[in-house]
Amino acid sequence: MISVYHYLVLSAILFSMGTFGVLTRKNAIVIFMCIELMLNSVNLSFIALSRHLGNMDGQVFVFFVMTVAAAEAAVGLALFITLFRNNETIEVDQVNLLKW
Repeated sequence: MISVYHYLVLSAILFSMGTFGVLTRKNAIVIFMCIELMLNSVNLSFIALSRHLGNMDGQVFVFFVMTVAAAEAAVGLALFITLFRNNETIEVDQVNLLKW
C-alpha cells in the first residue's frame, strides 16, 4: 500500500533534483525545465495531501499552478528567443543585459 508519505518523499526528491539543476546548470532552457520540475513536485504534494485529507482544495491549487506554469512557459520561451537573437547564446553566464 502506497501512503501519502511515499508521495511526499517522491515530491521532495523531485524538488531537490530541480533545485540542484537550477543551481548548477548554465543553459537557460535546462534551468527553465528544472523550475518546471519543481512546480510539478509541488503539484504532486498538493494532490497527495488533498487526497489524504479528503478535500478538493489541493486540486484547485494545482489547477492554478498549472495555469501560471503555462503562462510562464510562454513568456519564458519568448524571452529565450529574444536573448538568442540578440546574443546568439542562451548560456546564463554569457548573458549580461544590465551592462552598458
